[in-house]
Amino acid sequence: MTHAVATPALAPVHVPVRELVPWVIFVGAVMLVLLYFVGLEQSAVSVFAGNYLHELLHDGRHLLGFPCH
Repeated sequence: MTHAVATPALAPVHVPVRELVPWVIFVGAVMLVLLYFVGLEQSAVSVFAGNYLHELLHDGRHLLGFPCH
């Protein structure tokens, strides 16, 4: 004979919005910095001198559809 074992129901976890706001701001800022470096950092108008950052992110630009030529 098999016996049915009752499993307790899982209760949803309540996460206050106040705890999420700093993480949302942090992740948003990081994403904006990454968007700048991948999409806008060009050799002619770059913040950093040289062509190293442009060449490092070159394939990522093309993958995401940013023109760079």
